Amino acid sequence: MQRVMNLVLKIAGKDSHLDEVNEAVATASKHLFSASGASREKVLAIVETSSQGLTDEEASRRLDKYGKNEVVHEKAPTWYNHLLQAFINPFVGILVILAIASFITEYIFAPPGEQDLTAVVIISILVLLSVALTFFQEYQANQAADKLLSLIQNTTTVERQNRGRTTITTTDLAPGDIVVLSAGDIIPADLRILEANNLSVNEAALTGESLPVEKSNILDAEHEPSSALDLGNIAYMGTNVVSGTAKAVAVTTGKNTYFGSMSKELLGHHPPTSFDKGITSVSKLLIRFMLIMVPIIFIISGISQGDWFQALLFGLAVAVGLTPEMLPTIISANLAKGTIEMARHKTIIKRLSAIQNLGAMDILCTDKTGTLTEDAVAMEQYLNPLGETDSSILPYLYLNSYYQTGLRNPLDEAVLDHNEVRELSGFESGFIKTGEIPFETTRRRMSVIVENSSGENVLICKGAVDEMLSSSDLYTIDNKLVPLDYEARREITNLTHRLNNDGLRILLLGYKILKEPKDRYSPGDEFNLILGGIIGFLDPPKATAGLAIKALQAQGIKVKVITGDNEIATRRICNEIDLTIDGLVQGSDVENASAEDLGVMVEKNNVFVRTTPLQKSRIVNALKANEHTVGFLGDGINDAPALRDADVGISVDNAVDIAKESAEIILLEKSLTILEDGVKKGRHVFGNIMKYIKMTVSSNFGNVFSVLVASILIPFPPMLPLHLLIQNLLYDISQISIPWDKVDEEYLAKPQRWNPGSIANFTIFIGPVSSIFDFTTFALLWFVFSANTSADQSFFHSGWFVLGLLSQTMIVHMIRTRKIPFIESTAARPVLIMTGLVMVIGLIIPFTPFGSAMGFVALPPAYFFWLFLTLVAYFVVMQAVKTWYIRRFNRWL
Repeated sequence: MQRVMNLVLKIAGKDSHLDEVNEAVATASKHLFSASGASREKVLAIVETSSQGLTDEEASRRLDKYGKNEVVHEKAPTWYNHLLQAFINPFVGILVILAIASFITEYIFAPPGEQDLTAVVIISILVLLSVALTFFQEYQANQAADKLLSLIQNTTTVERQNRGRTTITTTDLAPGDIVVLSAGDIIPADLRILEANNLSVNEAALTGESLPVEKSNILDAEHEPSSALDLGNIAYMGTNVVSGTAKAVAVTTGKNTYFGSMSKELLGHHPPTSFDKGITSVSKLLIRFMLIMVPIIFIISGISQGDWFQALLFGLAVAVGLTPEMLPTIISANLAKGTIEMARHKTIIKRLSAIQNLGAMDILCTDKTGTLTEDAVAMEQYLNPLGETDSSILPYLYLNSYYQTGLRNPLDEAVLDHNEVRELSGFESGFIKTGEIPFETTRRRMSVIVENSSGENVLICKGAVDEMLSSSDLYTIDNKLVPLDYEARREITNLTHRLNNDGLRILLLGYKILKEPKDRYSPGDEFNLILGGIIGFLDPPKATAGLAIKALQAQGIKVKVITGDNEIATRRICNEIDLTIDGLVQGSDVENASAEDLGVMVEKNNVFVRTTPLQKSRIVNALKANEHTVGFLGDGINDAPALRDADVGISVDNAVDIAKESAEIILLEKSLTILEDGVKKGRHVFGNIMKYIKMTVSSNFGNVFSVLVASILIPFPPMLPLHLLIQNLLYDISQISIPWDKVDEEYLAKPQRWNPGSIANFTIFIGPVSSIFDFTTFALLWFVFSANTSADQSFFHSGWFVLGLLSQTMIVHMIRTRKIPFIESTAARPVLIMTGLVMVIGLIIPFTPFGSAMGFVALPPAYFFWLFLTLVAYFVVMQAVKTWYIRRFNRWL
């Protein structure tokens, strides 16, 4: 036992961000080992109780001391917290700062009569629109997710000294309470079993073990537990009783249980995701551009114009011009649209950013039980003693499972639910049940006795392999009875071992004709049996698992299985869903690996078995440290840390509460093919976001570069700050429709991540292309139309405003695809309509009263001839540069 205790103490210290979780789990594990290794009398003494239980007064006192028996749940934030969180965004912060600066310079310090709040109003509207979109979508999604969460259990049966056996609210259970368990009960706390009768517990949610685990009040001396979750006389909070009855004492309750030790530390712990890191990196890139360009513009403008205050205003206008003001709105609109579409596929997106993380995901880690499998036992094989499929044993099997009146377990349910067995419905009408020998853990078999139409009494027995072989004398070959000699026993044993190695749980079926009926049957009648057959059970894979994994792999996503189940069962499931095992690692190896070794281990291997919750989390974090965007799919208590630490955690509606709380995406139906749809939608969303960023930042950079050169060469401002703001606003309006745009299939074929370096390269190489034609326009206006004095600057402003707006808007179609626009790829109808509308508005503004108020003048017909030639040349040159850029950097968006 000391060796095991040392194992518990090794849990802590592997990863700093999980230190608190490690400590809490280690403490819970220590309590469980102590209770497990103690005798009945000693464990009652440890928790200071008796076999009659606590008094109500003592229970009340302990509740005051230890707290209610409830696991801390993460509730959905209040509406005002959601609203505040929607404001906490790097892009929103940049816009707020710019709005404040504009308010100070253009209103507070502006001369009387020249105060202007246009920029402040525009930026404020964009901020509020972005915040509103994020707030309403995430608030509604979290409200829907919160409705899915349910309490662990409402009531528990206990024995109290002053009341005897009684039912109490589960939250009122105290350490030391004597708990009475029966089939269907959810374990209300961490319990030490005192008495057990055919007790079978489903621990899949906590350990990943796919089949029910037999529990007893006696600890197997020959079995050395590998962890605190491997104790045969401990029942764990959050698991459920499948069959049998038991009496147990509550060792720890609420937050002090193994389950509670994880949940209380994980709540509120959301590490930065790929989306969060990407947003931050792009924000820093934009700030660097502003810190470089704005001072240069300010100094050059001040020196050349001689008016430093106007130079300051112009510098601030340039800062606004460099900033993609609509970015928060475009991001929120894209994410909200993707979220709404996923909702139609019965998927709840709790955080808008999760949809983009799904598209960026290049590795999906998945639990096995309940995610790749049905989390339900199914009868897979029925064989004769030679290992051949033999339906002649099904009638015996049907009668045994149909007539047994003990607490039916999942194996009996699997028998009766089998397609061929269901066809025997009504077969029992030819038999009369005359007796039953219930299952006992010491015998590990059970029997029913039926009388057939000939008046013969037949005993039908099924049970564990060794116990059935020791009770059988004969077996059948070609309908002939043959002695079950040593060689036959050895062959049958080897066959069952091979089936076990394939991941099946095996039972044997035997029968015999009784010489005469009895009033009462006993285990002594279960001898001299005829061994009739071998029955194999397993937790089958979901019908969609194999297809979903192939689809994800085709999308460039590697799939790794991380399970608490054993190697044999995991290998079988991987084989059945055609997932090639590149390498398999035991949880103990993960536990003992250094951070450096683990980083190599998680790259080389794709299947991890017998893993604890914190080992799963270590694997996920090691993959993230290797620059992967990691998704995790799970539904159990043991998946919660990994769900929380993944870039995108995915769970299902019937998962345990802590799994749903830790996840960002909840699937409302069992089909895993939804994941493929989600990945494509995430990439589609991200593609449209990147379109806007690269369009706007490169275009704005080109404009600012043109302004910089114009400030040196032209004796008047090439464009007024207000003109620049209006131009950017119209350009942004043209891009409102981008969330509805199509994305090239080639872009959807592989994971897409934030890449600030790519944005910087795009801006530097593509942005100045527009400046080339700005310079030709300057020359055109200066020399052809003689707009070369301060008196003619209104004409100059008008000419450059129109060309700048039309070229910027046209570039939307150039940048949205790596193909030739309008020929190989055409934008969606909303994009065509919005860009066309803005171009028309830009053409007519100089001829309107609004244009006159802004200082514009009507342009002559000759201007539009040159405008057309300039736009055509711009289109041709831009396509050539795009082709070169794609060859040079091997990417576009």
